[in-house]
Amino acid sequence: MLKPASPGPSLIVCSTCRGPDGAVGGGAALLKALREADRGSDSAVAVEKMACLWSCGAGASVQLRAPGKIGYVMGGFAAGDASDILAFAEAYAGSADGEVPFDQWPKGVLGHFIARVPPPGMLIA
Repeated sequence: MLKPASPGPSLIVCSTCRGPDGAVGGGAALLKALREADRGSDSAVAVEKMACLWSCGAGASVQLRAPGKIGYVMGGFAAGDASDILAFAEAYAGSADGEVPFDQWPKGVLGHFIARVPPPGMLIA
């Protein structure tokens, strides 16, 4: 069943993912860590949850998206990666098209990208 989501930049966390070590609850732990790290901030990025992003082989997974921007699916995260994920999400939110220069990527997101997704009606040149 579909439900409304944040209209702006959002970080969608797979709440049912196993962790990178296969541990049950990895997605739930990542969601909790992201929400705790984001608490009290002026973040432009909403942290939302969804049951299963269908990237089970790469849990815990997240999707980063915003209207008119390239989106990303990333995985293999643990709760300890929350601050780097949020830092990348903030840089993403501040970008014009969703592309964040490589030299601005926090170390904790390197090697975690699964896919980049063009926004509806557009292709990546």
